[in-house]
Amino acid sequence: MMHTEFLTDLIVALYGRTRLAWAAGEGHEAVVQLLLEKGTDVNAKDIDGQTPLWLAAAKGHEAIVRLLIKERADIHIKDKHGRTPLMLAARGDNTAIVQLLLENGADIMAKDSKHNQTPLSWAADRGHEAVVRLLLEKGADLEAES
Repeated sequence: MMHTEFLTDLIVALYGRTRLAWAAGEGHEAVVQLLLEKGTDVNAKDIDGQTPLWLAAAKGHEAIVRLLIKERADIHIKDKHGRTPLMLAARGDNTAIVQLLLENGADIMAKDSKHNQTPLSWAADRGHEAVVRLLLEKGADLEAES
């Protein structure tokens, strides 16, 4: 237990990552729920601009993504490279999370600032056929690709 607390405190100190972000990224749903009940800032960014939703989407934790959206997490928020939770879900081949984010208004045509890629290009570059199909069905524009 002390080892875990030390590592968590170290991550918070080094990366400016909140305990909520740490729990969301590691898939600890019960801890996320408890921290949200205590009023933790759902949109707090770490030094890289990553939020709890961003981390949960990147790691494929669908239940946590759903919970954070319910608590009004900003689905449009970008990290320091302009990447959105939708881009990370598409890159990670997380079809259910991509669907969930789209249902809640995520920008299907957003481009990151580092590579000028959209969620579609992130998924296509990695061969994630189901995600590519879903994004195309939902209106992703092939002409907007980098």
